[in-house]
Amino acid sequence: QVQLVESGGGLVQAGGSLRLSCAASGRTLSMYGIAWFRQAPGKEREFVGRIRWSGGDTVYADFVKGRFTISRDIGKNTVYLQMNSLKPEDTAVYYCATGGWGRSMTSYDYWGQGTQVSVSS
Repeated sequence: QVQLVESGGGLVQAGGSLRLSCAASGRTLSMYGIAWFRQAPGKEREFVGRIRWSGGDTVYADFVKGRFTISRDIGKNTVYLQMNSLKPEDTAVYYCATGGWGRSMTSYDYWGQGTQVSVSS
């Protein structure tokens, strides 16, 4: 079992920045990587990006390329989502997930509780 806890959400104006954290605990040695998803009101949960734990290579959804960056601190078992140039359409609950791989939420076994990001225009 792996436990994930997100933090860092909040309210920001359009064009601003936020950094989300995802702290992992438990059987972290079994993690292949960690992904970020988001879910806006009335919409399905969508893939934002992911990072492979050992190599640190990343993959992003097209709508965040150039604005969002995922990084990890192996010593702290923590993954970060740096979000710049935020837009009102980025407003959502952001989740991190592990225990799987790919772009589909059904591929992941472990999820955090989510953190709210709200971007005002």
